[in-house]
Amino acid sequence: MADNFEPRIIAFVCNYCTYAGADLAGTSRLKYPANVRIVRLPCTGRISPLFLLKALQKGADGILVSGCHPGDCHFISGNYHARRRWSIFRTLLDFLGIPKERIWFSWVSASEGRKFADLITEFTENIKQLGPFTQYDKLIKEMSE
Repeated sequence: MADNFEPRIIAFVCNYCTYAGADLAGTSRLKYPANVRIVRLPCTGRISPLFLLKALQKGADGILVSGCHPGDCHFISGNYHARRRWSIFRTLLDFLGIPKERIWFSWVSASEGRKFADLITEFTENIKQLGPFTQYDKLIKEMSE
């Protein structure tokens, strides 16, 4: 693995908490890697597992899903729906042979800019250690045979 590998990370975040936390990290001028591309959604409850698989297909090396803390969702129970989906999706990841370490689920509130910066830094370092995600191409080839 090359030492200059810079992972491509996609973050699916809720508009009201994690996106605001990311904004706070930026306005507070907190340092964190620039490897993440944020996809802002109204709520983590709206995130389909297909979004995550599509991100891997399009070349993401890691995926972060982050929203409001349980009980603080602006849509009442959206983050509980997301948590249930995540539990089921982990089973699918096992079935497909995709390492769970490449997809993280986290809660970050609007006032947790430091937590967001630390989360992105830690996740980026973990993905760098794992190296580029190449299993998707192998998986598709095996399924078509």
